[in-house]
Amino acid sequence: MKVTTPLTRGWTMSLNPTRHLPAQAPQALLRGDVPATVPGCVHTDLLAAGLIPDPFVDRNETEVAWVGRADWTYRTLLPSAGGHERTDLVFDGLDTVAEVRLGDASLGRTRNMHRSYRFDVTDALAEGPELPLEVTFTSAYHEAEAVRAELGPRPNAYPEPFNFVRKMASSFGWDWGPTLVTAGIWREARLERWSTARLAEVRPEVTVGADGTGRVLVHAEVERTTAGARRALRVAVEVAGVRAHVDLPAGATTADVELDVADAELWWPRGYGEQLLYACTVTLTDTTHASESATSAAPEPLDTWERRIGFRTVELDTTADTAGSGYTLVINGERLFVRGVNWIPDDALITRVDAPRYRRRLEQAAAAGVDLVRVWGGGIYEDEAFYDACDELGLLVWQDFLFACAAYPEEEPLRSEVEAEARENVVRLMAHPSLILWNGNNENLWGFRDWDWEPELDGRTWGEGYYLDMLPRVVTHTDPTRPYWAGSPWSGSRDLHPNDPDHGTTHSWEVWNRIDYTAYRDDVPRFVAEFGWQAPPAYATVRRSITDEPLTPDSPAMLHHQKAEDGNGKLDRGLRTHFDAPQDFDTWHYLTQVNQARAIATGVEHWRSHWPVCAGTILWQLNDCWPVTSWAAIDGDEREKPLYHELKRLYADRLLTIQQREGQLVLAAVNQSGTTWTCQAAVRRMDADGGVRAEHHEPVTVGPREVALIPLPDDITAWGDPSREFVVADADRLRALHFAVPDRLFDYPAAKFTTQVTTQADITRVTLTAHTLVRDLLLQADRLSPDAYADRGLVTLLPGESVEVSVHGWGGGTPEHLSAALRCVNGAAALGSAGDSLG
Repeated sequence: MKVTTPLTRGWTMSLNPTRHLPAQAPQALLRGDVPATVPGCVHTDLLAAGLIPDPFVDRNETEVAWVGRADWTYRTLLPSAGGHERTDLVFDGLDTVAEVRLGDASLGRTRNMHRSYRFDVTDALAEGPELPLEVTFTSAYHEAEAVRAELGPRPNAYPEPFNFVRKMASSFGWDWGPTLVTAGIWREARLERWSTARLAEVRPEVTVGADGTGRVLVHAEVERTTAGARRALRVAVEVAGVRAHVDLPAGATTADVELDVADAELWWPRGYGEQLLYACTVTLTDTTHASESATSAAPEPLDTWERRIGFRTVELDTTADTAGSGYTLVINGERLFVRGVNWIPDDALITRVDAPRYRRRLEQAAAAGVDLVRVWGGGIYEDEAFYDACDELGLLVWQDFLFACAAYPEEEPLRSEVEAEARENVVRLMAHPSLILWNGNNENLWGFRDWDWEPELDGRTWGEGYYLDMLPRVVTHTDPTRPYWAGSPWSGSRDLHPNDPDHGTTHSWEVWNRIDYTAYRDDVPRFVAEFGWQAPPAYATVRRSITDEPLTPDSPAMLHHQKAEDGNGKLDRGLRTHFDAPQDFDTWHYLTQVNQARAIATGVEHWRSHWPVCAGTILWQLNDCWPVTSWAAIDGDEREKPLYHELKRLYADRLLTIQQREGQLVLAAVNQSGTTWTCQAAVRRMDADGGVRAEHHEPVTVGPREVALIPLPDDITAWGDPSREFVVADADRLRALHFAVPDRLFDYPAAKFTTQVTTQADITRVTLTAHTLVRDLLLQADRLSPDAYADRGLVTLLPGESVEVSVHGWGGGTPEHLSAALRCVNGAAALGSAGDSLG
């Protein structure tokens, strides 16, 4: 049986001054090695040793820039490893340009972070003393700049050479991320000892027949030792108690094993059914001397491969119709309106993202109503823990190949690396039922058309051959069970503009970059794969990571944690459209959070009301990789912004919204659930003081996965004074609001509300009761305690209405403490407390 020994102990790390010694390097690095953690990276090892400041605080990012320009060496000792015919040294990930040496011998060189590496060390470790193992990393800058000099420059969206090296592009900085160019042994290192043969590759194609039979076709490749080449082998597969096998004669190295599971239970995305997973076990045995006697014990396995699979069908419907050509995901025959989020690496120092952290973030996504997570192309192919959690939670995964916002050379030394990387990761991930789409790149086909790349390229390659030839060929040959799409955005044809909203996928970035979010309503894209609006992180996150005094939107460190071009200018222009200019940081912080939630609500409500023409939205973005002002719903310290709580409403199965059709207001009842929605809608036109000017009741019936549009009567839509009137619709405990003018033009009353506080164990319940209209009331729990969090975000209350907010991790306090954490659009102070109980 194969024996695996993880290499996690005894590692040290040192600065390698072979090319140059950075002047900023601490003297302690020159005096000896530093303890190292594997898996890990240089930055985390230096942080643990106290040799660099936290790059996430203030402007320390610039203080540690030298680390990415330096060369580093990791060292440990390998023991002898006898008892088997073969011993392999395996690295699941080396970041990025490295030479591996054992004793005096060079085992090989690497230049791709996204691949694994295997070296035969049988003879070296056969006997004798421990041997020194060294992995020397050359700066990724040095590699990228050398390749750029060889192949010629290529345009990209950022002034760093990330497109010339197969490394996580966002290591080089992005409009939401720091520049922290890492190096290190970033995934597991181990010794594998085996005899006769091992399973070198397993590719399970999982499908469902028209009769409901689950089919598993396993393609297996074996590697044999010299002695093992003469032996007969067996590859056996078991799923749900069904077994099948294929015998390999001496010398054979490939086998296809197929089995059927009758009446297989289907795997469904969340909200559509259960996530049933089946264990799939592939076993390799030596049958050369197996006895024919039925009483003989089964031979001991040489190697075993185990994964969980799920039976489901995936289609991508891009059929042409009167509106253009669609982009609709179909799972098990069910057409989906996708409620998605874009995923970036969850930490700029990615080795700090462990399985529990993946689980926390993805559970947050599922709790917000998300059913699809797009793994963006400037990051990584995530760890198995990410995809395992998505399998269990019913979160569909759209997986980008790793190309983003740049022209990529198609020549060597990159071309063969790209193909090997793509094939390896398709094989590694294809067992996961949550994975439903391979996507060629992020914005590169669009960039070539619209970002003036063509003149700068002057005929040089830029990646089109990858997206339209190599990658679809890899997917077709390796994983034919899933669809491939050439890019995002992409309209499906060279003859169409890549970002044509009438065809395929669209990125909506004119909104935010240049125009107000009300412009989301100007068109109906077939599928919105990126859209977003910025806001700063939670207040406690700002205060942990920024020590500016005074703290202002444009204080030095606050600006350093705003990476978008003219980001604060765009935030302020967005505010000016809707609000009077804020006079202090706290008001600015609150209003930018409100504006972010309002912007996303405007887009999602509009697009969901146009199902099935529009078949999905993927918010940019779910998460952050450090404390930063960004488009994220969850900030870099894992705190949920008001946008996150708004997503719960926007991505719920049932959504109520007031929309315009042909200049008239309609009530849109969106039912994404699998059952008919029947309810009574109450629609009122109200004045700012809470009086009802007109009222209408309407029975509502909406079929499964359908949208009902209900015209509103004239007495509701006949505004008397738009600066003092608004429309509110209630149905089935859902609410929709419509204001005809921006907040700065609406004659709000001064907000009046009372609070009641009760505390039991770790939960404090705050009941807020409105005595006037209270617009977008927010309890910022992290202002009560950095560890506190609330179960809801922005809420608008009519006079006499109450809402209860549960706060975890506070423990209660005085009403004065609570008042400082409460804000609303039309005032920030409560009347006082009513029956406060501070338990």
